[in-house]
Amino acid sequence: MPSTAIDSQIHGFLFGTDEMRNIFSDKSWVQKWLDTEAALAKAQGEIGIIPKEKADIINAYAQADRIDIPSIGEYYKSSITIVPLLKAFKAILPEGAGEYVHWGATSQDIVDTGIVLLQRDAYHVIVRDMKECQKAALALAKKYRDMPMAGRTHVVHAIPITFGYKCAVWADELGRDITRLKEIKERCFVGELAGAVGTLASMPEKGLAVQKRMMDILGLSVPTIAWHVARDNQAEFCTVLALCAGTLGRINHEIFSLQHTEILELEEPFFMGKIGSSTMPHKRNPAVLENNLALLRNVRSIAPAILESMISENERDWGCFLSEWEAIPRACHLMGAVLSKTKYILENLIMYPKHMERNLFIQKGLMMSECVMMHLAPRLGRMTAHEIVYKSCMEAYEKEIPLKEVLMKTPVVTEAFTEKEIDHMLDPHHYVGLAPAFVDRVMKKYAAE
Repeated sequence: MPSTAIDSQIHGFLFGTDEMRNIFSDKSWVQKWLDTEAALAKAQGEIGIIPKEKADIINAYAQADRIDIPSIGEYYKSSITIVPLLKAFKAILPEGAGEYVHWGATSQDIVDTGIVLLQRDAYHVIVRDMKECQKAALALAKKYRDMPMAGRTHVVHAIPITFGYKCAVWADELGRDITRLKEIKERCFVGELAGAVGTLASMPEKGLAVQKRMMDILGLSVPTIAWHVARDNQAEFCTVLALCAGTLGRINHEIFSLQHTEILELEEPFFMGKIGSSTMPHKRNPAVLENNLALLRNVRSIAPAILESMISENERDWGCFLSEWEAIPRACHLMGAVLSKTKYILENLIMYPKHMERNLFIQKGLMMSECVMMHLAPRLGRMTAHEIVYKSCMEAYEKEIPLKEVLMKTPVVTEAFTEKEIDHMLDPHHYVGLAPAFVDRVMKKYAAE
């Protein structure tokens, strides 16, 4: 019976995806362990450490569907080694082949390699969906390259940008995260075959050959030396996920912020039948964004726990990777859910161009203070120009009147500029700077990908 939010038939959609649940299902865990044992046996059979015919039987029967999975759980009540799997596997192997399973290996070789294989499957989904989110952000950047909107710093109006520029910033940050994910691939997807303390004492003559062939079969990198207690790869994996979660959190929060009723420049996708409140029928709540933001906080919180797991003792310490068994799959589940929902949001984002246009003028010209100052500066000097415009802006702000009204009664301004020139300076459409050019730079950067 499901008992976690991720597996819940009620809440499961909020916390995970079927794809990621399949990757980390009990059947998948068992299959990855079997794949590891089978690769070990195949390598040993080829090299002559165990009889080849026994290795062939082991490989033929290494199928999770054949295994009594509940019995593994029962055995785990008295052992957290790989022995529960070995007992269940041996029970189905004919011709005494079970006596040759796990030859020269230790439990951690199998469980560590198994979780790396699971991580690799999850990694491919995460990278794929990160690319899909970036693709959607790039499409928005291109489409809205020239659409002016209020730029905001410290949550208040600054100077104009374009919405395409904002989306291009998202796309470039996602691109850097994708690069980080690609860079960890070689370091993180390393198998393990090292024996009790990492010295391969059980296979002194042919151990390295077995290790290499085993990893070739599994498609994993060969470890330079045992990593039984060196958990930096797992920590890096979770840390990079946390960085991705930071980027996704910022994007989701930005859309969330711009859905405020008083702003309403963006809105998460809506469809008839989507209910925001049981008591207020008018509500169109940003429920998907809130869902994402909650999950992303949890993803980021997992990284410190896995970093703590790096502190392990001597040559073996089960305490370090028991944390990983629970936390790494959870991080992948939550990321899978968030990426699926973020892709949906970005591809179906509701835009309110009229509200963007309205908000450009909501402060009655104050947003254009820098523009006015930069026009005055060549004549008066920058600091003097700043002081004049500052006083004008504060008067306009406190009296809630248009900045133009104050400027038109400021002699130093009217002596230098005509009313038409002042109107031009106060028009936000003429002051988006190089925003469109920066969009083009980002588009060009990722055009070949």
